[in-house]
Amino acid sequence: MLSPLQSDLATVVEGVNMVWVLTVTFLIFFMHAGFAMLEAGQVRSKNVANQLTKNLLTWSVGVIVFFLVGAAISTIVGGFTGGGEYSALGAFTDLYMPAEGAAGAWVNWLFGAVFAMTAATIVSGAVAGRAKLRAYITYTILLAAVIYPVVVGFTWAGGFLANLGFHDFAGGVIVHAMGGIAGLTAAWIIGPRMDRYNSDGSVNVIPGHSMTFAVLGTLILAFGWYGFNVGTAASPLAYSEADGVTLGSFAIVGRVALVTTLGMAAGAIGAGGVSMLKTGKVDTLYVANGVLAGLVGITSIADDIVWPGAIAVGLLAGAQLPVVFEFVEKRLKIDDVCAVFPVHGSAGVLGALLYPAFATGVWGGSASFVGLLVPQVVGVVAIAAWTFAATAVVFGAFRAAGEARVSREHEIEGLDATEHGVDTYPEFGGPENAVRVDGGIRMDGGAWTDAETTTSEERED
Repeated sequence: MLSPLQSDLATVVEGVNMVWVLTVTFLIFFMHAGFAMLEAGQVRSKNVANQLTKNLLTWSVGVIVFFLVGAAISTIVGGFTGGGEYSALGAFTDLYMPAEGAAGAWVNWLFGAVFAMTAATIVSGAVAGRAKLRAYITYTILLAAVIYPVVVGFTWAGGFLANLGFHDFAGGVIVHAMGGIAGLTAAWIIGPRMDRYNSDGSVNVIPGHSMTFAVLGTLILAFGWYGFNVGTAASPLAYSEADGVTLGSFAIVGRVALVTTLGMAAGAIGAGGVSMLKTGKVDTLYVANGVLAGLVGITSIADDIVWPGAIAVGLLAGAQLPVVFEFVEKRLKIDDVCAVFPVHGSAGVLGALLYPAFATGVWGGSASFVGLLVPQVVGVVAIAAWTFAATAVVFGAFRAAGEARVSREHEIEGLDATEHGVDTYPEFGGPENAVRVDGGIRMDGGAWTDAETTTSEERED
Protein backbone atom coordinates (compact mmCIF):
# COMPACT_ATOMS: atom_id res chain seq x y z
CA MET A 1 0.00 0.00 0.00
CA LEU A 2 1.52 3.34 -1.10
CA SER A 3 1.58 6.18 1.39
CA PRO A 4 0.38 9.61 0.18
CA LEU A 5 4.00 10.75 -0.21
CA GLN A 6 4.94 7.64 -2.15
CA SER A 7 1.87 8.04 -4.34
CA ASP A 8 2.85 11.63 -5.06
CA LEU A 9 6.37 10.56 -6.00
CA ALA A 10 5.06 7.87 -8.34
CA THR A 11 2.81 10.43 -10.02
CA VAL A 12 5.68 12.89 -10.39
CA VAL A 13 7.90 10.20 -11.95
CA GLU A 14 5.17 9.23 -14.41
CA GLY A 15 4.58 12.86 -15.33
CA VAL A 16 8.26 13.63 -15.87
CA ASN A 17 8.67 10.55 -18.05
CA MET A 18 5.66 11.42 -20.20
CA VAL A 19 6.84 15.01 -20.68
CA TRP A 20 10.23 13.67 -21.76
CA VAL A 21 8.68 11.29 -24.30
CA LEU A 22 6.42 14.01 -25.70
CA THR A 23 9.31 16.47 -25.98
CA VAL A 24 11.52 14.12 -27.98
CA THR A 25 8.50 13.07 -30.04
CA PHE A 26 7.97 16.66 -31.13
CA LEU A 27 11.68 16.88 -31.92
CA ILE A 28 11.47 13.80 -34.15
CA PHE A 29 8.38 15.22 -35.84
CA PHE A 30 10.43 18.29 -36.77
CA MET A 31 12.67 15.98 -38.81
CA HIS A 32 9.96 16.10 -41.48
CA ALA A 33 11.00 19.69 -42.11
CA GLY A 34 14.51 18.39 -42.68
CA PHE A 35 13.35 15.69 -45.07
CA ALA A 36 11.26 18.26 -46.96
CA MET A 37 14.22 20.63 -47.43
CA LEU A 38 16.73 17.88 -48.19
CA GLU A 39 14.56 16.27 -50.85
CA ALA A 40 13.31 19.55 -52.32
CA GLY A 41 16.90 20.69 -52.73
CA GLN A 42 17.87 17.53 -54.61
CA VAL A 43 15.09 17.64 -57.22
CA ARG A 44 14.56 19.94 -60.21
CA SER A 45 12.76 23.19 -59.61
CA LYS A 46 9.78 21.95 -61.62
CA ASN A 47 9.25 19.13 -59.10
CA VAL A 48 9.74 20.96 -55.78
CA ALA A 49 6.06 21.41 -54.89
CA ASN A 50 5.41 17.76 -55.70
CA GLN A 51 8.13 16.66 -53.30
CA LEU A 52 6.87 18.97 -50.57
CA THR A 53 3.33 17.72 -51.06
CA LYS A 54 4.47 14.12 -50.72
CA ASN A 55 6.18 14.96 -47.44
CA LEU A 56 3.08 16.68 -46.11
CA LEU A 57 0.76 13.88 -47.15
CA THR A 58 3.11 11.18 -45.88
CA TRP A 59 2.56 12.52 -42.39
CA SER A 60 -1.10 13.46 -42.77
CA VAL A 61 -2.29 10.21 -44.34
CA GLY A 62 0.24 7.89 -42.75
CA VAL A 63 -0.22 8.92 -39.13
CA ILE A 64 -4.00 8.38 -39.29
CA VAL A 65 -3.55 4.96 -40.87
CA PHE A 66 -0.93 4.02 -38.29
CA PHE A 67 -3.34 4.94 -35.51
CA LEU A 68 -6.32 3.13 -36.99
CA VAL A 69 -4.49 0.00 -38.17
CA GLY A 70 -0.69 -0.07 -38.01
CA ALA A 71 -0.01 0.12 -34.28
CA ALA A 72 -2.39 -2.75 -33.55
CA ILE A 73 -0.94 -4.85 -36.39
CA SER A 74 2.52 -4.54 -34.86
CA THR A 75 1.18 -5.81 -31.52
CA ILE A 76 -0.56 -8.74 -33.17
CA VAL A 77 2.48 -9.70 -35.26
CA GLY A 78 4.72 -9.41 -32.20
CA GLY A 79 2.54 -11.73 -30.16
CA PHE A 80 1.96 -14.17 -33.01
CA THR A 81 5.62 -14.55 -34.06
CA GLY A 82 7.10 -14.23 -30.59
CA GLY A 83 4.89 -16.74 -28.82
CA GLY A 84 3.49 -14.21 -26.39
CA GLU A 85 -0.09 -13.68 -25.29
CA TYR A 86 -2.10 -11.29 -27.43
CA SER A 87 -5.65 -10.52 -28.44
CA ALA A 88 -6.36 -9.35 -31.98
CA LEU A 89 -9.42 -7.43 -30.80
CA GLY A 90 -7.63 -6.16 -27.71
CA ALA A 91 -4.76 -4.76 -29.80
CA PHE A 92 -7.24 -2.34 -31.34
CA THR A 93 -9.48 -1.61 -28.38
CA ASP A 94 -6.55 -1.02 -26.00
CA LEU A 95 -5.40 1.77 -28.30
CA TYR A 96 -8.80 3.23 -29.16
CA MET A 97 -10.14 3.02 -25.60
CA PRO A 98 -7.27 2.60 -23.13
CA ALA A 99 -8.12 1.52 -19.61
CA GLU A 100 -8.78 4.20 -17.05
CA GLY A 101 -5.49 5.37 -15.59
CA ALA A 102 -3.43 4.21 -18.59
CA ALA A 103 -2.31 7.78 -19.18
CA GLY A 104 0.69 6.87 -21.29
CA ALA A 105 -1.05 4.73 -23.93
CA TRP A 106 -1.55 7.49 -26.47
CA VAL A 107 1.76 9.15 -25.60
CA ASN A 108 3.57 5.91 -26.37
CA TRP A 109 1.56 5.52 -29.57
CA LEU A 110 2.62 8.96 -30.78
CA PHE A 111 6.26 8.16 -30.03
CA GLY A 112 5.95 5.07 -32.22
CA ALA A 113 4.06 6.99 -34.90
CA VAL A 114 6.84 9.49 -35.58
CA PHE A 115 9.22 6.58 -36.16
CA ALA A 116 6.75 5.00 -38.58
CA MET A 117 6.38 8.21 -40.55
CA THR A 118 10.15 8.62 -40.77
CA ALA A 119 10.35 5.23 -42.47
CA ALA A 120 7.54 6.20 -44.84
CA THR A 121 8.95 9.54 -45.96
CA ILE A 122 12.34 8.06 -46.89
CA VAL A 123 10.77 6.34 -49.89
CA SER A 124 9.63 9.59 -51.52
CA GLY A 125 13.20 10.72 -52.16
CA ALA A 126 14.06 7.64 -54.21
CA VAL A 127 11.15 7.97 -56.67
CA ALA A 128 11.19 11.76 -57.02
CA GLY A 129 10.39 13.33 -60.35
CA ARG A 130 8.40 10.52 -61.96
CA ALA A 131 6.14 8.67 -59.49
CA LYS A 132 2.41 9.32 -59.62
CA LEU A 133 1.13 10.92 -56.46
CA ARG A 134 -1.71 8.42 -56.13
CA ALA A 135 0.72 5.48 -56.35
CA TYR A 136 3.02 6.97 -53.72
CA ILE A 137 0.19 7.80 -51.31
CA THR A 138 -1.33 4.33 -51.71
CA TYR A 139 2.04 2.82 -50.90
CA THR A 140 2.31 5.09 -47.85
CA ILE A 141 -1.06 3.80 -46.64
CA LEU A 142 0.06 0.20 -47.00
CA LEU A 143 3.43 0.91 -45.41
CA ALA A 144 1.82 2.57 -42.38
CA ALA A 145 -0.86 -0.10 -42.09
CA VAL A 146 1.09 -3.31 -42.72
CA ILE A 147 4.64 -3.18 -44.11
CA TYR A 148 6.32 -1.19 -41.34
CA PRO A 149 4.13 -2.60 -38.51
CA VAL A 150 5.17 -6.14 -39.48
CA VAL A 151 8.84 -5.14 -39.07
CA VAL A 152 8.05 -3.61 -35.68
CA GLY A 153 6.12 -6.73 -34.75
CA PHE A 154 9.17 -8.90 -35.51
CA THR A 155 11.34 -6.71 -33.28
CA TRP A 156 10.26 -4.02 -30.82
CA ALA A 157 6.82 -5.59 -30.27
CA GLY A 158 8.36 -8.83 -28.99
CA GLY A 159 8.37 -10.96 -32.16
CA PHE A 160 10.75 -13.72 -33.19
CA LEU A 161 13.70 -11.42 -33.93
CA ALA A 162 13.42 -9.92 -30.45
CA ASN A 163 13.47 -13.41 -28.97
CA LEU A 164 16.50 -14.24 -31.09
CA GLY A 165 18.40 -11.28 -29.65
CA PHE A 166 18.37 -8.89 -32.61
CA HIS A 167 19.64 -5.51 -31.42
CA ASP A 168 18.26 -2.29 -32.88
CA PHE A 169 18.24 0.49 -30.33
CA ALA A 170 16.54 3.33 -32.23
CA GLY A 171 15.70 2.06 -35.71
CA GLY A 172 18.91 1.93 -37.75
CA VAL A 173 17.48 -1.13 -39.52
CA ILE A 174 13.84 -1.17 -38.42
CA VAL A 175 13.25 2.40 -39.65
CA HIS A 176 16.11 3.56 -41.85
CA ALA A 177 17.37 0.43 -43.61
CA MET A 178 13.77 -0.62 -44.09
CA GLY A 179 12.97 2.76 -45.71
CA GLY A 180 16.13 2.71 -47.81
CA ILE A 181 15.46 -0.81 -49.13
CA ALA A 182 11.86 0.10 -49.88
CA GLY A 183 12.99 3.22 -51.74
CA LEU A 184 15.53 1.31 -53.81
CA THR A 185 12.95 -1.34 -54.71
CA ALA A 186 10.38 1.27 -55.72
CA ALA A 187 12.92 3.19 -57.82
CA TRP A 188 13.97 -0.03 -59.58
CA ILE A 189 10.39 -0.96 -60.48
CA ILE A 190 9.32 2.52 -61.58
CA GLY A 191 12.46 3.02 -63.66
CA PRO A 192 14.84 5.97 -64.04
CA ARG A 193 13.95 9.52 -64.91
CA MET A 194 13.99 10.46 -68.59
CA ASP A 195 17.48 11.11 -69.96
CA ARG A 196 19.15 9.78 -66.81
CA TYR A 197 20.86 7.14 -68.95
CA ASN A 198 22.03 7.25 -72.54
CA SER A 199 21.56 4.42 -75.02
CA ASP A 200 25.14 3.26 -74.41
CA GLY A 201 24.47 2.97 -70.67
CA SER A 202 26.42 6.08 -69.68
CA VAL A 203 24.98 8.28 -66.95
CA ASN A 204 23.82 11.88 -67.20
CA VAL A 205 24.02 13.93 -64.03
CA ILE A 206 20.75 15.70 -63.23
CA PRO A 207 21.61 18.14 -60.44
CA GLY A 208 19.15 19.25 -57.81
CA HIS A 209 17.99 22.83 -57.91
CA SER A 210 19.24 24.02 -54.48
CA MET A 211 22.31 22.92 -52.58
CA THR A 212 21.31 25.40 -49.89
CA PHE A 213 18.02 23.62 -49.22
CA ALA A 214 19.77 20.25 -49.17
CA VAL A 215 22.32 21.32 -46.57
CA LEU A 216 19.70 23.10 -44.47
CA GLY A 217 17.61 19.93 -44.52
CA THR A 218 20.64 17.90 -43.46
CA LEU A 219 21.27 20.09 -40.43
CA ILE A 220 17.59 20.02 -39.40
CA LEU A 221 17.63 16.23 -39.62
CA ALA A 222 20.84 16.03 -37.59
CA PHE A 223 19.25 18.22 -34.92
CA GLY A 224 16.13 16.07 -34.83
CA TRP A 225 18.25 12.94 -34.64
CA TYR A 226 19.10 13.73 -31.04
CA GLY A 227 15.41 13.14 -30.37
CA PHE A 228 15.60 9.94 -32.39
CA ASN A 229 18.56 8.47 -30.56
CA VAL A 230 18.78 10.25 -27.22
CA GLY A 231 15.00 10.28 -27.01
CA THR A 232 14.88 6.50 -27.23
CA ALA A 233 16.89 6.44 -24.00
CA ALA A 234 13.52 7.26 -22.48
CA SER A 235 12.10 7.08 -18.94
CA PRO A 236 14.48 9.50 -17.20
CA LEU A 237 13.20 8.43 -13.76
CA ALA A 238 12.11 5.19 -12.12
CA TYR A 239 10.23 4.56 -8.90
CA SER A 240 9.97 1.58 -6.59
CA GLU A 241 8.84 1.24 -2.96
CA ALA A 242 12.22 -0.19 -2.02
CA ASP A 243 14.51 2.33 -3.73
CA GLY A 244 12.30 5.36 -4.13
CA VAL A 245 13.08 7.64 -7.10
CA THR A 246 16.11 6.54 -9.12
CA LEU A 247 17.57 7.28 -12.52
CA GLY A 248 15.76 5.25 -15.16
CA SER A 249 17.05 4.13 -18.54
CA PHE A 250 18.19 7.73 -18.84
CA ALA A 251 21.42 6.44 -17.31
CA ILE A 252 22.68 5.56 -20.80
CA VAL A 253 21.86 8.94 -22.26
CA GLY A 254 25.45 10.20 -22.02
CA ARG A 255 26.76 7.31 -24.08
CA VAL A 256 23.98 7.70 -26.64
CA ALA A 257 24.53 11.45 -27.01
CA LEU A 258 28.29 11.04 -27.37
CA VAL A 259 28.30 8.25 -29.95
CA THR A 260 25.53 9.97 -31.94
CA THR A 261 27.65 13.11 -32.16
CA LEU A 262 30.85 11.26 -33.01
CA GLY A 263 29.07 9.11 -35.59
CA MET A 264 27.57 12.04 -37.50
CA ALA A 265 30.88 13.93 -37.56
CA ALA A 266 32.83 10.89 -38.70
CA GLY A 267 30.24 10.20 -41.40
CA ALA A 268 30.82 13.60 -43.00
CA ILE A 269 34.59 13.07 -42.92
CA GLY A 270 34.30 9.58 -44.39
CA ALA A 271 32.08 10.66 -47.28
CA GLY A 272 34.13 13.79 -48.00
CA GLY A 273 37.38 11.83 -47.88
CA VAL A 274 36.25 9.17 -50.36
CA SER A 275 34.84 11.87 -52.62
CA MET A 276 38.24 13.57 -52.55
CA LEU A 277 40.01 10.32 -53.41
CA LYS A 278 37.65 9.57 -56.30
CA THR A 279 37.43 12.98 -57.94
CA GLY A 280 40.03 15.22 -56.35
CA LYS A 281 37.25 17.41 -54.97
CA VAL A 282 35.14 17.38 -51.81
CA ASP A 283 31.54 17.08 -52.98
CA THR A 284 29.24 19.17 -50.76
CA LEU A 285 26.25 16.89 -51.20
CA TYR A 286 28.32 13.82 -50.32
CA VAL A 287 29.47 15.56 -47.13
CA ALA A 288 25.89 16.47 -46.24
CA ASN A 289 24.60 12.98 -46.91
CA GLY A 290 27.65 11.60 -45.10
CA VAL A 291 26.42 13.29 -41.92
CA LEU A 292 23.15 11.40 -42.30
CA ALA A 293 24.82 8.12 -43.21
CA GLY A 294 26.97 8.36 -40.07
CA LEU A 295 23.85 8.96 -38.01
CA VAL A 296 22.01 6.04 -39.60
CA GLY A 297 24.98 3.75 -39.04
CA ILE A 298 25.10 4.53 -35.34
CA THR A 299 21.35 4.54 -34.66
CA SER A 300 20.82 0.83 -34.05
CA ILE A 301 23.78 0.47 -31.68
CA ALA A 302 24.17 3.84 -29.94
CA ASP A 303 23.23 2.45 -26.53
CA ASP A 304 25.75 -0.34 -26.29
CA ILE A 305 29.08 0.34 -28.01
CA VAL A 306 32.41 1.74 -26.86
CA TRP A 307 32.98 5.28 -28.07
CA PRO A 308 35.86 4.49 -30.51
CA GLY A 309 33.34 2.29 -32.30
CA ALA A 310 31.20 5.34 -33.03
CA ILE A 311 34.06 6.96 -34.94
CA ALA A 312 34.81 3.74 -36.81
CA VAL A 313 31.17 3.06 -37.72
CA GLY A 314 30.60 6.70 -38.72
CA LEU A 315 33.69 6.77 -40.95
CA LEU A 316 32.73 3.51 -42.65
CA ALA A 317 29.08 4.54 -43.07
CA GLY A 318 30.18 7.81 -44.67
CA ALA A 319 32.89 6.20 -46.78
CA GLN A 320 30.54 3.62 -48.28
CA LEU A 321 28.14 6.34 -49.42
CA PRO A 322 29.91 7.43 -52.65
CA VAL A 323 30.89 3.84 -53.43
CA VAL A 324 27.39 2.39 -53.00
CA PHE A 325 25.74 5.34 -54.76
CA GLU A 326 27.99 4.83 -57.79
CA PHE A 327 27.30 1.10 -57.76
CA VAL A 328 23.53 1.67 -57.68
CA GLU A 329 23.73 4.37 -60.33
CA LYS A 330 26.18 2.81 -62.80
CA ARG A 331 26.00 -0.94 -62.20
CA LEU A 332 22.40 -1.54 -61.14
CA LYS A 333 21.13 1.35 -63.31
CA ILE A 334 18.69 2.39 -60.61
CA ASP A 335 17.87 6.09 -60.38
CA ASP A 336 17.82 6.73 -56.63
CA VAL A 337 17.34 10.49 -56.79
CA CYS A 338 18.09 11.41 -53.16
CA ALA A 339 20.52 8.54 -52.50
CA VAL A 340 18.16 7.01 -49.97
CA PHE A 341 19.68 3.53 -50.23
CA PRO A 342 23.33 4.45 -49.52
CA VAL A 343 22.27 6.96 -46.86
CA HIS A 344 19.60 4.90 -45.10
CA GLY A 345 19.73 1.36 -46.47
CA SER A 346 23.33 0.21 -46.69
CA ALA A 347 24.46 2.51 -43.84
CA GLY A 348 21.80 1.05 -41.54
CA VAL A 349 22.74 -2.52 -42.45
CA LEU A 350 26.43 -1.75 -41.97
CA GLY A 351 25.90 -0.32 -38.50
CA ALA A 352 23.82 -3.29 -37.35
CA LEU A 353 26.34 -5.84 -38.63
CA LEU A 354 29.24 -4.00 -36.97
CA TYR A 355 27.54 -4.11 -33.57
CA PRO A 356 29.47 -7.18 -32.31
CA ALA A 357 32.80 -5.57 -33.17
CA PHE A 358 32.24 -2.67 -30.77
CA ALA A 359 29.66 -3.93 -28.27
CA THR A 360 30.48 -3.15 -24.66
CA GLY A 361 29.75 -6.76 -23.73
CA VAL A 362 32.30 -8.13 -26.19
CA TRP A 363 34.94 -5.63 -25.09
CA GLY A 364 34.14 -6.32 -21.46
CA GLY A 365 34.22 -10.07 -21.88
CA SER A 366 30.58 -10.75 -21.00
CA ALA A 367 29.36 -11.52 -24.53
CA SER A 368 30.70 -13.38 -27.55
CA PHE A 369 31.23 -11.89 -31.00
CA VAL A 370 29.49 -14.76 -32.79
CA GLY A 371 26.65 -14.81 -30.28
CA LEU A 372 25.85 -11.19 -31.12
CA LEU A 373 26.55 -11.43 -34.86
CA VAL A 374 24.13 -14.25 -35.71
CA PRO A 375 20.97 -12.43 -34.56
CA GLN A 376 22.09 -9.30 -36.41
CA VAL A 377 22.57 -11.18 -39.68
CA VAL A 378 19.25 -13.00 -39.35
CA GLY A 379 17.45 -9.77 -38.48
CA VAL A 380 18.89 -7.83 -41.40
CA VAL A 381 18.06 -10.62 -43.86
CA ALA A 382 14.50 -11.07 -42.56
CA ILE A 383 13.68 -7.34 -42.57
CA ALA A 384 15.28 -6.79 -45.98
CA ALA A 385 13.46 -9.76 -47.53
CA TRP A 386 10.06 -8.71 -46.17
CA THR A 387 10.53 -5.07 -47.18
CA PHE A 388 11.70 -5.92 -50.69
CA ALA A 389 8.91 -8.44 -51.29
CA ALA A 390 6.12 -6.24 -49.96
CA THR A 391 7.31 -3.15 -51.82
CA ALA A 392 7.85 -5.08 -55.06
CA VAL A 393 4.31 -6.44 -54.92
CA VAL A 394 2.75 -3.01 -54.41
CA PHE A 395 4.73 -1.07 -57.00
CA GLY A 396 4.75 -4.04 -59.36
CA ALA A 397 0.95 -4.02 -59.30
CA PHE A 398 0.89 -0.28 -60.01
CA ARG A 399 3.35 -0.73 -62.86
CA ALA A 400 1.29 -3.56 -64.36
CA ALA A 401 -1.76 -1.31 -64.25
CA GLY A 402 0.16 1.59 -65.82
CA GLU A 403 -0.29 3.72 -62.72
CA ALA A 404 3.22 3.75 -61.23
CA ARG A 405 4.69 6.75 -63.03
CA VAL A 406 3.53 9.86 -64.81
CA SER A 407 3.40 10.19 -68.58
CA ARG A 408 6.36 11.39 -70.64
CA GLU A 409 4.61 14.70 -71.28
CA HIS A 410 3.94 15.26 -67.59
CA GLU A 411 7.51 14.38 -66.65
CA ILE A 412 8.86 16.88 -69.19
CA GLU A 413 6.51 19.63 -68.04
CA GLY A 414 7.17 18.90 -64.38
CA LEU A 415 5.04 17.42 -61.62
CA ASP A 416 4.39 20.76 -59.95
CA ALA A 417 2.27 21.87 -62.89
CA THR A 418 0.77 18.53 -63.93
CA GLU A 419 0.04 17.02 -60.51
CA HIS A 420 -0.66 20.18 -58.51
CA GLY A 421 -1.25 23.07 -60.91
CA VAL A 422 1.38 25.29 -59.31
CA ASP A 423 4.71 26.83 -60.22
CA THR A 424 7.10 26.93 -57.27
CA TYR A 425 9.19 29.76 -58.74
CA PRO A 426 6.83 31.86 -60.90
CA GLU A 427 9.11 34.91 -60.88
CA PHE A 428 11.70 33.06 -62.93
CA GLY A 429 9.59 32.62 -66.05
CA GLY A 430 8.46 29.03 -65.57
CA PRO A 431 10.16 25.92 -64.33
CA GLU A 432 13.34 24.67 -65.91
CA ASN A 433 13.60 27.01 -68.91
CA ALA A 434 15.25 25.16 -71.78
CA VAL A 435 18.94 25.93 -71.52
CA ARG A 436 21.50 23.60 -73.01
CA VAL A 437 23.76 21.88 -70.52
CA ASP A 438 26.71 19.50 -70.83
CA GLY A 439 25.81 16.28 -72.59
CA GLY A 440 23.14 17.87 -74.78
CA ILE A 441 20.36 17.26 -72.27
CA ARG A 442 17.64 19.82 -71.71
CA MET A 443 16.80 20.61 -68.14
CA ASP A 444 13.12 20.09 -69.03
CA GLY A 445 13.81 16.41 -69.59
CA GLY A 446 13.63 16.37 -73.39
CA ALA A 447 16.44 15.77 -75.86
CA TRP A 448 17.73 18.57 -78.08
CA THR A 449 16.89 18.30 -81.78
CA ASP A 450 19.14 19.61 -84.54
CA ALA A 451 16.86 22.58 -85.01
CA GLU A 452 17.19 23.48 -81.34
CA THR A 453 20.97 23.24 -81.02
CA THR A 454 21.58 26.94 -81.46
CA THR A 455 24.12 29.04 -79.61
CA SER A 456 23.17 31.43 -76.87
CA GLU A 457 24.01 34.35 -79.21
CA GLU A 458 21.61 33.02 -81.84
CA ARG A 459 18.90 32.68 -79.21
CA GLU A 460 19.37 36.31 -78.18
CA ASP A 461 19.07 37.39 -81.80
